[in-house]
Amino acid sequence: MTATGVFGALLPGVPLLLGLLGLLLPPGDGGPRRAAAALGIAGAAFALADAIALLAVVTSRSEPLAASTRWVSFGDIEMVLGFSAGAAALYVALAVCTVALCVQVYSVTYLHDDSRYAPYAAQVSLFTGAMLLVVTSGDLIGLLIGWEVMGACSYLLIGHDRRLPEAPAAAMKAFLVTRVGDVGFLLGIALLIADSGTSRLSAVLAHDYSSATLTAALLLLLAGVAGKSAQFPLHTWLPDAMAGPTPISALIHAATMVAAGVYVVFRTFPLFQRSPAALAVLAVMASITILLGALSATAQDDLKRVLAWSTVSQIGYMTGALAVGSPAAALFHLLTHAAFKALLFLAAGAVIHAVGTNYLSRMGGLREHMPVTFWSFVIGLGALAGLPPLAGFWSKENVLTAAAHATDGGTAVPAWAAWVVWIAALLAVGVTAWYSTRLLLRAFFGPSRSYGPDGPDWEVGFDDARYRTPAVPHDPPALMRWPIVLLAIPAALLGLAAFAPGFRHALELDDPHLGVAILLPLLLLAAGAGTAWWLWWAVPGVDPVLALGRARPLFAAGFHLDRVQSVLVVRPVRALARLVTTVDERVVDAAVEGAGTVTRGLGGVLARAHRIALPGAAVLVLFGALILGIVAWLGAVA
Repeated sequence: MTATGVFGALLPGVPLLLGLLGLLLPPGDGGPRRAAAALGIAGAAFALADAIALLAVVTSRSEPLAASTRWVSFGDIEMVLGFSAGAAALYVALAVCTVALCVQVYSVTYLHDDSRYAPYAAQVSLFTGAMLLVVTSGDLIGLLIGWEVMGACSYLLIGHDRRLPEAPAAAMKAFLVTRVGDVGFLLGIALLIADSGTSRLSAVLAHDYSSATLTAALLLLLAGVAGKSAQFPLHTWLPDAMAGPTPISALIHAATMVAAGVYVVFRTFPLFQRSPAALAVLAVMASITILLGALSATAQDDLKRVLAWSTVSQIGYMTGALAVGSPAAALFHLLTHAAFKALLFLAAGAVIHAVGTNYLSRMGGLREHMPVTFWSFVIGLGALAGLPPLAGFWSKENVLTAAAHATDGGTAVPAWAAWVVWIAALLAVGVTAWYSTRLLLRAFFGPSRSYGPDGPDWEVGFDDARYRTPAVPHDPPALMRWPIVLLAIPAALLGLAAFAPGFRHALELDDPHLGVAILLPLLLLAAGAGTAWWLWWAVPGVDPVLALGRARPLFAAGFHLDRVQSVLVVRPVRALARLVTTVDERVVDAAVEGAGTVTRGLGGVLARAHRIALPGAAVLVLFGALILGIVAWLGAVA
């Protein structure tokens, strides 16, 4: 293997190895804590440096890096393990490593009172390594391994804070919902390997499949994508996953898990181009998700749930871009979203750390006390809403332009599906601007509140040492503040990379379009933000969410899709489980136990018959022996 192949293998390998070493550390403060922090930060820092070096090599060569080795064969099916990464993959790896490093540094202070910090830091390293394995794997087996390790890490990290009663349930829900999709994902990979005869990704993409086989395999893959990337109808786990520590929310939403599904479709897009049916399903799924997530975010009171629903919507933009035939626009929005969503979640953690509550209704006036956090929110929310010239504006412009161009039927996706994506994405621009403005006003403007354990707004029953803060909130300590400041830079400026020839060539981006077509999204953005602002100032101190009226409970509950899933899936499965248990106990167990009872009964009958027959038989034997003896004696005498 060449030097570049070694460094390619080390990109996911070092975080995974250091994560495994971190799991061996005992929980507790002092030495184990410092060692865990050192391992976690070192793993992310090495991966970041490695990604930069590999990107430099790929850029100089103008060709992707690849290395593989044969693993095992099953008849005509060849299994390989390999590394493959072009410039686009390494840009994604760079984003993953940057966010992971910021999360590791941030967590040192954020979890300073957590006795279980050591396993936490190790699990973050494993999470990072697993995502990097998905990004750089040159075969479907390595991709699947990284995919599954992420699922296990998400379960462990979402349920990390055992003091929160909702955390274990949220972790289990995330695991089970994503596992539903993962069953389809596994079957899709198995179908592709079985038909192509290899797990090598390049060969899988080049193989000639029948139309039915290809469509079936891609629809199965989309089930896994819907689960991991929180797309309709398997999106319901993501808002509840906010029970996990806030840095983990940043990692899941910006760099791992939800980005994994989008990236898998990006890597396998040559197959999707050959299946209009799969693209149409993806378009419908994306369109519903874009509007569902945006509308649900409007009515949330929990700061983190607003951001969670916004992630659902923004990932919908990415899958929508893929559906209309523009993987470059999807990947560009994935990169900008990683920057501004990680920024927003870490800044949200700073707010929660300072005021002791997640609820917007208990916040206000933080702009004066937390200027760094305030301006971070301004940049992050502006990028989320698509405010020019921030990063989100440029990437969202690419998505909208791609959808608009696809409506003429010139791509593999049907024209009607492109129209659906374009309309949904346009409408969501205004809704996103509305809830982003409402969040900013609710937390940072209005009258100041009294925070801390002695303040009247302190959450009753709140007992978390991380949030025992003074009555006057302030910006976070240095190890939390500097990651926020660092992420604010790409959140503001990354969109300008669309003008850089090297970046544009690596992602195969079209030139930015700044013509009349972009005016409609800007008008919708202004209308959404202006409406929220007007509602706030029209009745000072009143939450603009009240303007939603009767729709508010519907939006706050995410259109009650949890309840729908419960009725259509959870309850029938539980009823089936009860039926199986009943049949097992009353039929199977009864049959097994009945067989034993019948056998024992027959044995008893035979035993009784034997006991009854034995004395009579003995008498007959004795009588026969006596007769034989007499006859023998008489014969002898005669």
